[in-house]
Amino acid sequence: MRIITLNANGIRAAARKGFYEWMHKQNADVVCIQETKAQHTQLTDRHFFPPGYHVYYHDAQKKGYSGVAIYTRHQPTRVQYGLGWDVMDSEGRWLQADFGKLSVVSLYLPSGSSKEERQQVKYQCMDYLQPRLAKWAKAGRQYVICGDWNIAHKKIDIKNWRGNQKSSGFLPEERAWMDELFGEVGMADAFRAVDDREEQYTWWSNRGQAWANNTGWRIDYHVTTPALAEKASNVEIYKKERFSDHAPLIMDYDYELFARE
Repeated sequence: MRIITLNANGIRAAARKGFYEWMHKQNADVVCIQETKAQHTQLTDRHFFPPGYHVYYHDAQKKGYSGVAIYTRHQPTRVQYGLGWDVMDSEGRWLQADFGKLSVVSLYLPSGSSKEERQQVKYQCMDYLQPRLAKWAKAGRQYVICGDWNIAHKKIDIKNWRGNQKSSGFLPEERAWMDELFGEVGMADAFRAVDDREEQYTWWSNRGQAWANNTGWRIDYHVTTPALAEKASNVEIYKKERFSDHAPLIMDYDYELFARE
């Protein structure tokens, strides 16, 4: 099973940069996209409804903002748009596709970098998700929650960690929350189950020479139930082409999409 996640920073912009031509060559079972920045009705080009895929979009109410999508080669048994909580649902931040005993989610956690008010919204979302993630971790169902979590967990996950300790995305409170997520909450960082190397980043600022110097952050994840992380077999951060300020994160799992167990 191959799952790809990408924060597209505008799905139409990513299309112009060749994302869909690349995607069709990847043989992915599921592709999760965040920050589509488009309403479903605005996506009239055939690119946005790739042949061979079932296509689902969950838009933000505000035009040109947020939004998530899932493309899947396999018909889901259920699709869930949002969590039933307006703070996240009105901004199109959660889309879930269920396949037998597996749930695949495209998640776009808010950024708090623009102003303090948005940081508080981010904390609200973290507080809302934590008990639910703890429940799902122990429910016996397999989950992979793909997307932009907007938090670099550890020093290894950010190049300039010394200079960003007071920056949203690397605040002590955020990192402690991730510690709990991968600790007592019981979820797993599937990337780190496969790759423990330094300087593996998924996002680079457009300022300065961040991309050229690999001054990045690892803020895009596959957060999974522990049993699924154990089945992670390969990972790649694709950087040969740039479709966004984020890079596609590709993960392979030794798991059948409609596995009985």
